[in-house]
Amino acid sequence: MHKNYTQANKWTEQVISAAIEVHRHKGPGLLEEIYEKCLMREFELRGMPAINQVRVPIEYKGVTFDQELRLDAIIDRCLIVEIKAVECVLPVHKAQLLSYMKLMDVPVGLLINFHARLLKEGLSRMVLRGADIEDVDF
Repeated sequence: MHKNYTQANKWTEQVISAAIEVHRHKGPGLLEEIYEKCLMREFELRGMPAINQVRVPIEYKGVTFDQELRLDAIIDRCLIVEIKAVECVLPVHKAQLLSYMKLMDVPVGLLINFHARLLKEGLSRMVLRGADIEDVDF
């Protein structure tokens, strides 16, 4: 099991609750940046350790590149939150989140599409392969 999986799992419910609160107050139809600011404020009000616009380092064969990749938010260094405000979540959106999770070695990610009529329809939870499996000694 990934060392941060249990902690990430605990934050998941709180992040979803915060996102529902933002969606309830603002509804669909705004820009992604507005939802991000509102969600960060909600995290702050709830005392959640969140950082937004985190640079994602790209390492390849011993060299780290200074490439501009930024994830929307990370909670307690163990749960990535990627925010969208799009008509339809595409496979590329999920691939983006999964790439961030791998690059940052974060076991769990949430993709939240605020454009959805009901926020639960716009939620996707992703787990790195094997992050939720306990090591078993035989």
